[in-house]
Amino acid sequence: MTKSNRFNHLKSSTFSRTTSSVNTTSAGTSTATSVENDPSVPTPLDSASIYSLKQLGWNGFFQQQLQTKTQEYVTVARISAHHRSQYQLLTKDGESTLAIHLNMPEMTVGDWLLLDDQQHFVSLLERSALFSRKAAGAKVEQQLIAANLDWVFIVSSLNDDFNINRIERYLALVHEAKVTPVIVLTKVDLCDDLPPYIEALRELDSSLLIETVNGLDEQSTQALSSYCVDGKTVAFIGSSGVGKSTLVNALLGDSSQLTSAIRQDDSKGRHTTTSRSLHLTRGGGLLLDTPGMRELQLADCEEGLNETFADLVEYSQQCRFVDCQHEQEPGCAVQAAIENGQLTERRLQSYQKLMREQALNGASMAEKRAKGKSLSKMYKRVQGEARLNKRG
Repeated sequence: MTKSNRFNHLKSSTFSRTTSSVNTTSAGTSTATSVENDPSVPTPLDSASIYSLKQLGWNGFFQQQLQTKTQEYVTVARISAHHRSQYQLLTKDGESTLAIHLNMPEMTVGDWLLLDDQQHFVSLLERSALFSRKAAGAKVEQQLIAANLDWVFIVSSLNDDFNINRIERYLALVHEAKVTPVIVLTKVDLCDDLPPYIEALRELDSSLLIETVNGLDEQSTQALSSYCVDGKTVAFIGSSGVGKSTLVNALLGDSSQLTSAIRQDDSKGRHTTTSRSLHLTRGGGLLLDTPGMRELQLADCEEGLNETFADLVEYSQQCRFVDCQHEQEPGCAVQAAIENGQLTERRLQSYQKLMREQALNGASMAEKRAKGKSLSKMYKRVQGEARLNKRG
């Protein structure tokens, strides 16, 4: 079977879900009744339903890559969940699993990959976007969070959880991943004074997309539905208890994601979602919920930080000295902007802190990778010498 024959279905413009129910008329004849947009039909992904690849997020960026593949492959699949020993996959024919082996590249939810006729892994397709962070705790390694996203909803509740410094961290990660961020402020029904929150976000970036919602009000969440269409993939990130799972439930129209109450003493949340997984919405988009992140360290994120702090970077380019530290140097445009009220001291301190953090973590991970390569070369050398000694 040639590649062109194997992937003729990719040329189809079919977007809707193709399952149907059969009704029998009084005359005894059968007619197919489409279930597209039928609110009585559950929408979570399941192996009993058939979906087009376009509905699963396939687009021209991935289609073009098939032309350069020389390996034999039969199936295109997308990772919908990552478990300890296997990946859960979605294909045009339904749902399947793939056991994780050491010879596979590191993959994450949202990745597209190719399988052979035995449903074995062949290759990973290049990503259009990759969202990652430094692993929590003392681990010196990168943790992949999600791939091939179109939007990232940065969710923060309008209570004590709202933290502008944390939002800057999220923005830096999202910009580094080359994805468009949307700030989603939840629990608007419990907020008596909304404008200060909006003003604080506009100080970060006047063009930020901001949505305010009450996750328990279906009409309020309609604004988010406009992002979840046409095979677009949306990820939710934010700390525990901000209402991510409630929003997922609202957009799916069911209660597939559990929810839990926040602690009343400090407005902090409890972890509800414990793993990342894709969910299909009635509007044709895909939602990716993520566990709450209490610790979010940056690494190798300079480009994302510079985009997040674009106003500050622009001022710094006007400083008299190229290596200006923005402290007491003469001709410092950043300090002049702070004095004129165009920048805040908090924003400068946040930028400097995050730049130091990402540089330090990035250097640590680079050092670990270098050590790993060195050890790998040593093992190969020792094994080679052992084989030679055996032959001798």
